[in-house]
Order: sequence, then C-alpha cells, then structure tokens
Amino acid sequence: MNIFVLFVVLNLLHTQPNPLKTTEMKQEQSALLEAVKQNKLQLAEEKLNAGADVNTRDENQRSLLLIATQARHFEMAQLLVAHGADVNQQDNQLASPFLHAGATGQTELLKLFLANGARFDVFNRYYGSALIPACERGHVETVRLLANTQGFPIDHINRLGWTALLEAIILGDGSARYQEIVQILIAAGCDISLPDGEGVTPLQHAKRANQTAIVKLLKEAASQKAK
Repeated sequence: MNIFVLFVVLNLLHTQPNPLKTTEMKQEQSALLEAVKQNKLQLAEEKLNAGADVNTRDENQRSLLLIATQARHFEMAQLLVAHGADVNQQDNQLASPFLHAGATGQTELLKLFLANGARFDVFNRYYGSALIPACERGHVETVRLLANTQGFPIDHINRLGWTALLEAIILGDGSARYQEIVQILIAAGCDISLPDGEGVTPLQHAKRANQTAIVKLLKEAASQKAK
C-alpha cells in the first residue's frame, strides 16, 4: 500500500462516525429528554455538562425548552437557557418557547427569553405573535410587558386578519382585565383604526359586543389623536 492510499484510508477511518460513540450520544440525549420531562434539574445539568445537545427534540419536534415552558418549570427553563437553548425553536405545530410563554401568560419566562434572543418575526400556526393570544386570554401583565418592549410588532395582523387589539375585543368579554389590556395597547401606541379582514374596526366590534367601557376608551383615544 503506497503512502497516498494509506493516507486516504486513514482519513476515511477518521471521518467515519463511530457507531459506539453515536449510540452513546443518543442515549445521553434520551436521558436528557427524560430528565427535562421529569423536571430533574441535577440530572439535566449533568447531561448538559457532559455534552448532551441542549436543543434536543422529542418525537413531536418539541425542544427541551418548549417542554419545560409547557410544564411551567421555570428553573429548568433557566438552566436550559444558561446552556444556550434556542428560545425560538419551533415544534411541528409551530409553537416555540417564546410564543408559548406569551400565550400562557408566563411573564417571568418571557423576560428571560427576551433577554436571550427572542425573535419577533417567528409566528405561531395562526401567524400570530406572542402578544395576540395573551390579549385573547386576558394576561394583563404579559400584554403590558410585550406591548412596551422596544421593536415588538404591536399591530401585527394574524391569519384571521386580527391585531392584538381586535383579538382582545372580539374574543374578550369586555370585563375589567380586557379594559386594562385595551388601555395598555392604546398607551403603547397601537393603531386603533386597523380593521379586520372584512373592514370592521375595533370600535365597531366593541359596539356590536356592547363593550361600553371599551367603546369609551377607543373614542377617547380617537379624540386625543385628532387633536
């Protein structure tokens, strides 16, 4: 065997994956996944420190961080983020840790994700932002945080043709918390005139739903804008 052939053979051997190493890594990833699901912080940290991939996914393409977020395991989420977990990684339903935290009103997690690379151009399966479902579900403090985050697309329109303001009015019940959400959005500079896909404005929707307090808020905002 000449030197060139020997070099090629050795190079191939070096670049071929080691089956034993690959199996061991898969076992580590699987163990990490189970540790996150069971909220075993110490075990998860051991696996991460040993080199297990922090962006491991389950069979539904859920990331470890999304699993922790869905389970409301804040300390586990902190650990994963500290090891470089992607806060925008989406599963097969287009859910991400950041989007899910917004939809479920996990404001402290949102703060963590905002400080660690949360993107505002990643949307859920309804082409919605983290803010829109927060408005629908009445998560006041989450709305306050996102609406006042620099650069957040407060007037983003989802696949239904609704903004965050429209979502709060159409799917809200006009109660005190929805009134507060509308106030927050107005104060943050949302466009109160943006209609839905059929041309119906937030004010018209509020009138139809007999949300008198919100009608008053919108009229006052329009009056201030006209000055």
